[in-house]
Amino acid sequence: MSDRDIDIPSLRSPSTGQPATPSPFGINESAELVVDLLSATNLVPADKLALARSRAQQTGSLASALVEEGLATSEGIARVLASRHQLPLVDLALTPVDEDAAKLVALHVLERVAAIPYAFEGETVRVAIADPGNLHGIDELRLATRHPLELGVAARDDILAAIRKLVRASEAYGARAAVQLEEDDFELEVEEETDLEAEDGVSDVPLVRLVNSVLFQAAEDGASDVHFEPQEDSLVVRFRIDGVLQEMQRIPKRMMAGVTTRLKVLAKLDIAERRKPQDGRISLNAAAAGRMLDVRVATLPTVEGESIVMRLLDKSKKPPTLTELGLAEEMREQISQLVLRPTGALLVTGPTGSGKSTTLFACLSQISRPEINIITVEDPVEYRLSGINQVQINPRAGMTFAAALRSILRSDPDVVMVGEIRDGETAKISVEAALTGHLVLSTLHTNDAPSALTRLNEMGVEPFLTGAAVTGVLAQRLARKLCSHCCEMYQPSVDEMIAARVSPDVAAASDGMVFYRKRGCPRCNQTGYRGRIGIFQLLAMTEDLATLAAAKASREEIERAALTTGMRTLWDDGIAKVSAGLTSIEELARVTV
Repeated sequence: MSDRDIDIPSLRSPSTGQPATPSPFGINESAELVVDLLSATNLVPADKLALARSRAQQTGSLASALVEEGLATSEGIARVLASRHQLPLVDLALTPVDEDAAKLVALHVLERVAAIPYAFEGETVRVAIADPGNLHGIDELRLATRHPLELGVAARDDILAAIRKLVRASEAYGARAAVQLEEDDFELEVEEETDLEAEDGVSDVPLVRLVNSVLFQAAEDGASDVHFEPQEDSLVVRFRIDGVLQEMQRIPKRMMAGVTTRLKVLAKLDIAERRKPQDGRISLNAAAAGRMLDVRVATLPTVEGESIVMRLLDKSKKPPTLTELGLAEEMREQISQLVLRPTGALLVTGPTGSGKSTTLFACLSQISRPEINIITVEDPVEYRLSGINQVQINPRAGMTFAAALRSILRSDPDVVMVGEIRDGETAKISVEAALTGHLVLSTLHTNDAPSALTRLNEMGVEPFLTGAAVTGVLAQRLARKLCSHCCEMYQPSVDEMIAARVSPDVAAASDGMVFYRKRGCPRCNQTGYRGRIGIFQLLAMTEDLATLAAAKASREEIERAALTTGMRTLWDDGIAKVSAGLTSIEELARVTV
């Protein structure tokens, strides 16, 4: 139904019954109300509000512009609008959506209005709407169902997420049903799909819709990896979210071969080869989740069939700043000073998946400017930064880290970022580059910062070069953040801390401290955690430490000397974050012990 079919003069405010007043900016009254409240507080600069208004005139949504500019949250806007229109505030993260109620209104209407029916009581449908001032949309909802409506206000992001979940559930259910009905033609359908491009996200073939629904759900949930693991009776799908695997669904055994073949087709792999591991990639445009993904696909033959693991790299994601990483203020200032030096090597160490590359890109974002030439060599390229020359290694073509690094040093760089020091040749070239007028940023796999100096020596780098070239080593881990909606304060006993794998000495020293622990709620999917935060240890090179490194000192000797100069352990930094309520003692022990 179009706007011209609605009797505009008859529209009334749902709370006051008064005629709606058009906004001079072409934006609805509700969004203007939020701007007026922000303006009255004097906490938000007028220029930022003006910028939000300007963006809203282009997009047509002032509320979205306020969220994008960081001036408000979706939850905050919903709270203000609920109070203004005297409507109940609905928290969709805590209120389950009744699928039968949601089906009473067509999905395209719900998407257009930004509303979701969440309950059906008697003859009344309870509907959560993002903008109660959108009277055209409210009338459209009333015309879309014959039942009376009871309105509430919910955050726009929560409503859109609920709608996307309904769409995925509908597609997955339809795909499963269709596959079951067409099981005799199953192999034929798979063959017909071999010519589809990876970017094709719309198809009527049931199997394709099932695979697409899994991938889009992974993109929306922020998963870093998707595992398709064949079991005796089913194909288990697991997502790695915040560094921990979670089982999402089980696909029937009869569909296993088709799903595997479809994924191999998208990754341009040999569908006839099932005995050897294969590697491929897919470009996925998950526009609904706001993510442009570069998906790396790896197959592995197992006794139950082919296992497929997909690594999701978000090409549209911007690297965080040093502040957003969770660095303490003093440590952040030290790193800022290290990366502003014209020469030297800053190494970031930690296990796989601890956020080392993200930290390096946060450093590059801080120092990037037109006057310097920054070149990176990576495998794979995880972030795209403007003004920086990024090189993707290709071992099959002879483009290894060492080969790429030699070529880079002939390209007049000021700053070189090496994705990982994997061998002695790369280590030697990196250290020599740090001594010959370049700033080198790279990563190593060691357990702590002092171990990085001895590891370079073990890889064949001369000890005197290590002491002279390395200016700092940052060790890090990623710990899951406690869900701010459900975490609770408590005072652990010594026995509880020892049970959480804390050493007896540390447990005794921490006795009486107040910590926070997880509980679990719908917002965090009952895990008790949402998002991750870094745990850091910074070793800043001094003359004494350089002398020890040149003398082939042991890791223990270097660590003792560094602690006397102010270096903190990973545990010390983690305990500070536990005391601040950012993570739990169990999570800290999991990633550091």
